[in-house]
Amino acid sequence: MHDDIIDNSDTRRGRPATHRAFESAHLSGGWTGDAEAYGRSSAILAGDLLVAWSDDLFEEGIDQIAPERARAARRHYAEMRRDVTVGQYLDIAAETVPTPDREQLDLALLVASFKSARYSVQQPLLIGATIGGARPDQYQALRAFGHPVGMAFQLRDDVLGVFGDSAATGKPSGDDLREGKRTALIAFARQAVPAPVRRTLDELVGDPDLEEGQVRMLQDVIRESGALARVEDLISSYARDADRALSGVALENASVGALRDLARAAAHRTF
Repeated sequence: MHDDIIDNSDTRRGRPATHRAFESAHLSGGWTGDAEAYGRSSAILAGDLLVAWSDDLFEEGIDQIAPERARAARRHYAEMRRDVTVGQYLDIAAETVPTPDREQLDLALLVASFKSARYSVQQPLLIGATIGGARPDQYQALRAFGHPVGMAFQLRDDVLGVFGDSAATGKPSGDDLREGKRTALIAFARQAVPAPVRRTLDELVGDPDLEEGQVRMLQDVIRESGALARVEDLISSYARDADRALSGVALENASVGALRDLARAAAHRTF
């Protein structure tokens, strides 16, 4: 909910984002005041409520395990929340604060690491490993597996945000271009194109009123610059790193199989 407000996204999985749903309720009810402000404020509070509720559920879930495991799980959970908040800030800063060309790719990957890889995959795995009493070798294998899977997941998300089928993603095609997301795709493209094209990229990426023709033109520039192929190579590299992390690890075959399924889904998903 907070993410959709930050990104000014109208939809989530093909349905109105929460702030737009509240805004629509205000308009259809003929309520007093500013409908957009009501929707935004209500969604922020709803997101806060869910964060608090997740804390309650987490505490209920760990209150029966050994105290030392519970303390370690809380540390991971707290770190996960800090990481995603820092990542979200870095994300909006990357869209706003001028960044030297040579640093843009590193910043894009840092954002992906904090806002997605650690939050979506690595830390949840480590929380589960801690609760389950994983041995040090198992714990380290899951750490080494989780981060590259999370990176592949976010880079795939970046690709879908520019090239994805709106019927599958539930968001307009090219939405990340309108939102001005400074992803690895954009960083690679800016490295490869001549200065006049780079200026055009900088002028258009982040324009919320981009027309379909302009989106298609930007998609062509990104594809023809080789940026899409480079991101696909990076996704494949992260997937290989994740697979290697599981080689020889002392986990049940079914668990290793499930983790490898997760890695494939993260790297090759279409929505």
